[in-house]
Order: sequence, then C-alpha cells, then structure tokens
Amino acid sequence: MNMWDYKALSDAELLLLLKEGQEHAFNEVYTRYFGLLFRYAYNILNDEEECSDVIQEIFVWIWENREQLDITTLKGYLMAAVRYRLARTIQTSQRRAAILSTNIPRHTFTLIDDDIDVKALRKVINEFTATLPERAREIFQLSRMQHFSNKEIAIRLGISEKTVENQITIALKKLKSDLGKKMLTLFFF
Repeated sequence: MNMWDYKALSDAELLLLLKEGQEHAFNEVYTRYFGLLFRYAYNILNDEEECSDVIQEIFVWIWENREQLDITTLKGYLMAAVRYRLARTIQTSQRRAAILSTNIPRHTFTLIDDDIDVKALRKVINEFTATLPERAREIFQLSRMQHFSNKEIAIRLGISEKTVENQITIALKKLKSDLGKKMLTLFFF
C-alpha cells in the first residue's frame, strides 16, 4: 500500500494498521490531525513551541503504546488527550496565571463535553464496582449511583452509619487506585 492509499482509509482502519506497527498509518494519523490539535492547543497556550511539544508528546506516546490502544473514536481521543496534556502543562507553566487569565472556554477541560471520555470513565467505574464484595458493591452503588445518604443506606441495609462510611471510604480508595492505573492507559496522563 502506498502513501496515497492511506489517505482514503477511515480512522478505524488506520488504527488497526497503527496497532500492527505500520508507520505509514501513523504518519497519516499525524498528518490528518496535527493541524486540528495544534490550533486547539494554540487557542489556549498561545505559544507555538509549547503547542508543538504538547502535540509531539501525544503522538510519541501513541506510537510507543500503539499495541495497547483501545480507541473507538480517534478524533475524540486525540482531542481529549490534548485537553489533559494542556491541563498538565498549564499546572506546571511559569505562565500559568497569564494562560488562565485569557478567555478559555469553560468547558475546555471538562469530561462532559466529550461523550467518549464519559463512556470510558463509566466503563472503568463499572468494571471496578463489579470487583467489590457483594455488600461493599451494594453500599457503593447506593451511595454513588443512587445518591442515598449514609444514614439512608444504614437504615435500608440494617447496618451502622459508621460501617457504611468505612465501606465507602475503602471502596473510594480502591477506586482511586484503580482509576489511576486504568485512566493512565486510557488517557496516558
């Protein structure tokens, strides 16, 4: 397949070839999305060098981790990656105050504006919840998914509020650890 053929491929097809290590597929993904990602980053950072660094780091990470990629929508994934990377860049930047004082759209760094992010997060949380012991799972679901208070859960399950509180604390610590590992793979930050 020559370079021109790669331009006709869908993102899904390119992802499959990328996972197989085909550099031309990677180059096509880079060519297809670099401009969009750069413009998005530049609207926030307003610094060409920083933007280039952010985008390059993302693409280097993608190439190095291509075999483990689990991406359903390439554009959404790349945009989310840029957002997360920009957030980290801003946190450590000496220009932090200046960057944040500009008119960055409020939704720029939220998960909700990309349904892909929300789906990935829900998937990780649901997988985590399924690993909890039955009682802990029930308490966690009542608390975090059905929004019952600790007192309501205690009454409903016939246990003390302190037990509910302890179970939720333990589950949240485990979830935080689990999320850290899994989201690193999903979002590589």
